[in-house]
Amino acid sequence: MGCWRVPGPVLALLLLLCPPPSPACPAACRCSPGEVDCSERGLLEVPWSLPTNTSTLWLGYNFITVLAPRSFPPLPGLLLLSLVHNRLELIHSQALLGLGALQELDLSHNHLALLTPETFLPLTSLAMLNLGSNRLGQLEPGVLGALPQLQALLLQDNPWVCSCGILPLWRWLSHNRQKVREKSLLLCRDPEQLNKYPIMAFGDESFRQCQETSLSSQHYIAFFIIGPFSFIASIFFCTFLGSLMVLYHSLRRDSPCCRRPRICRVH
Repeated sequence: MGCWRVPGPVLALLLLLCPPPSPACPAACRCSPGEVDCSERGLLEVPWSLPTNTSTLWLGYNFITVLAPRSFPPLPGLLLLSLVHNRLELIHSQALLGLGALQELDLSHNHLALLTPETFLPLTSLAMLNLGSNRLGQLEPGVLGALPQLQALLLQDNPWVCSCGILPLWRWLSHNRQKVREKSLLLCRDPEQLNKYPIMAFGDESFRQCQETSLSSQHYIAFFIIGPFSFIASIFFCTFLGSLMVLYHSLRRDSPCCRRPRICRVH
């Protein structure tokens, strides 16, 4: 018997009408159209076999400690991601690749103590970020600068260290007050004399000493260049001055006018 061939246009039409099935819902999760709920499932990592049409992903109340590179499968339509009440300590700089459409990210109630600007670079559409109730003492300005569409930020209940290191964050907060929610809950933890002092209550004069004593990279480069040069120049100068002194004393000793006259005795 010959093989029956489906004409090319008909095959293309069938593929359009019956697209390949999306990955099945992970066994530990509950799925509905566009939404995947993996909360309170004792997960140690993000499930990989997620439906590609997922727009909302709940991963709260699990035991996830690290988001490794490419922790998520391609989810081009994901708009909301919640990782609340996990044990997150580290988010790799490439952990959130493929989530460019994400608009809301909730990382509250975790153990995050350090974030780098590269962490959020893939999230070009992010409008809301919740970092409340973590272990953040400082926040690099580049972290927030990497989010051009950010409209709402929550930072409450973190152990903020109100020293010169918090100056970049204070500047960003001062220029983006309308984006910061729960401003009254942004309180210093250290030093002890500033415990529970509102960060937003600081003024320019509070950081005057930091601004005066802070040095840019250009200053340090100048110090490294001028320091050795001035040291070598001082050695040459001292050597030259010493040579002049030796020459002066030598000439003075040999000069006729400086010799003591001899007294001849007449017998």
